[in-house]
Amino acid sequence: MAEPLLTISNLSTHFPTEGGPVKAVDEVTLQVAAGRVLGLVGESGCGKTMTALSVMRIVPPPGRVAGGSIRFQGQELLALGEREMQQVRGRRIAMIFQEPMTALNPVLTAGEQVAEMLRHHLKMSRGEAKARTIELFRQVGIPSPEERYRAYPHQLSGGLRQRIMIAMAISCRPALIFADEPTTALDVTIQAQILELLKQLQRDLGLSLVLISHDLGVIAEMADEVAVMYAGRIVEQTTTAKLFANPLHPYTQGLLHSLPRRAPRDRRQRLVAIPGMVPQLSHLPSGCTFHPRCAVAIARCAGEEPELKPLAPAHAARCWVAEAKMAEAAGR
Repeated sequence: MAEPLLTISNLSTHFPTEGGPVKAVDEVTLQVAAGRVLGLVGESGCGKTMTALSVMRIVPPPGRVAGGSIRFQGQELLALGEREMQQVRGRRIAMIFQEPMTALNPVLTAGEQVAEMLRHHLKMSRGEAKARTIELFRQVGIPSPEERYRAYPHQLSGGLRQRIMIAMAISCRPALIFADEPTTALDVTIQAQILELLKQLQRDLGLSLVLISHDLGVIAEMADEVAVMYAGRIVEQTTTAKLFANPLHPYTQGLLHSLPRRAPRDRRQRLVAIPGMVPQLSHLPSGCTFHPRCAVAIARCAGEEPELKPLAPAHAARCWVAEAKMAEAAGR
């Protein structure tokens, strides 16, 4: 059986504080297969973006990867020096950031920023890089690409800036792209266009995609597999079909119940919110970190932390209640 494109094992990323290390990513284990889309979902602050930044080795200081393993195409990324890692970023793994206005350089034109990637990684001449950049702009649906090549980021709409970021991400034909909430700041109609573009590029180029989102509707549309994060940890992982058909973790169930659903016109629909707030990573509750917000928690949940383990074929969860229910069902 072929090795997964990306294998993350027990990855931990900590930020030092006066009260001790804050575990932004806490022993995360994930796999991404070649040509597949993994959805990484959860509320803001759960560790999704920090997981991607850890793989890219661009964790903002004073944070640091405190332990674990990141194997990409059989190579241990944590063992690479910074110079070697620079050859991986952009060339073999790329990232589409949540807010392109802050990710793009305001004093360089959009075209120059993409062409710079091509010159650096693929050693193209200036003329070759410019021609290839204009071709990439066409590929990602940017109108008048020659004109947009000369435009500065502030002269472009949010949708066009995100297309520039996508063009930059695919410019060197990486094997893996992280897309971090790529549609958050966009209008609804533009969001749909960007998601359709990502889906088409992923399929046409055969690349792997890790889609980071808090929106399960987007994940349902795009992902083959899903990993649900809460307070720095993976709490459930399975295929998209299984997650939506039979969510095992109460947090995942809460996320699904909070999705708006169509209802008859004469009935008012109420959204079901998850009670409470995501805990501060510096003051995590004992036991299962979700238990203070969980409607089905038992005494064991408050005192003993569950492990992420397979509870059904190709379906893992970190939950004492789900584990008990699955064991009971298996014993009948």
